[in-house]
Amino acid sequence: MLSRRRFAFAASVLALGLSLAAPAHAGARLDRILDTKVIRVGTPGDYRPFAIKTDTGYSGHDVDLIERMAKELGARIEWVPTSWPNLLKDIQADRFDIAVGGITRNVARMRVVAMLPGYAPFGKVALVRAADKAKFTTPESLNQSGVRVIKNPGGTNEAFVLERLKAAQVSTHEKNAEIPALIAEGKGDVMITETYEALHYARADPRLAAAFVDAPLTPKNYLGFMLPADDADYLRVMNFVWELLDSRGAVKQAADQWLK
Repeated sequence: MLSRRRFAFAASVLALGLSLAAPAHAGARLDRILDTKVIRVGTPGDYRPFAIKTDTGYSGHDVDLIERMAKELGARIEWVPTSWPNLLKDIQADRFDIAVGGITRNVARMRVVAMLPGYAPFGKVALVRAADKAKFTTPESLNQSGVRVIKNPGGTNEAFVLERLKAAQVSTHEKNAEIPALIAEGKGDVMITETYEALHYARADPRLAAAFVDAPLTPKNYLGFMLPADDADYLRVMNFVWELLDSRGAVKQAADQWLK
């Protein structure tokens, strides 16, 4: 009969052999994406130049990058509409596997979800009418009772307005992409947004100007793609794919095309 020590050794060798023979499995989310060859991408689709939905589909900086990431995974994209107020709730409810579209990296979000490495450094700025730009040269000039501020609900721009512009006349408009036109038409005076969106609309419409670009209203921050934090293998692979594309110059190419 085998001694107890020899029996234990034999059992451990057998267990090791079985574990090596068994097929390897990644986390459940990664397995599903690789098996079905589909990755669900959520976006509000209303934030130029990062992700905008039109009659012909989605386009923008983030759209280009997530399409290249999906190709590396051998998957196609299934687009899932969401909104800024529902962004966190939808990703926690497993409506999509990743969210894109100009999402700010911050502690509140990263407390409950994961985010890929930051890109597109920015600060909060103001989109105003070109004719009024000289009126808005200090943060205090925005926070006046006669200033009409239009905000979109649910994101960090709304949080900035509610915290810093309490004296202004604040109204809410549900569709972020429509606010610049409202400012240009004189239906509001100020839209708080990030550097790139303000510059985009100022270049597209001569009636508009981007204020505080050279001295933003907030310290520098970064945008990032948002992921559920329920599958360590998925996070590891998605970070690898991002780093791979970055090393090939894809992140810079997207910035050169959309953010200059």
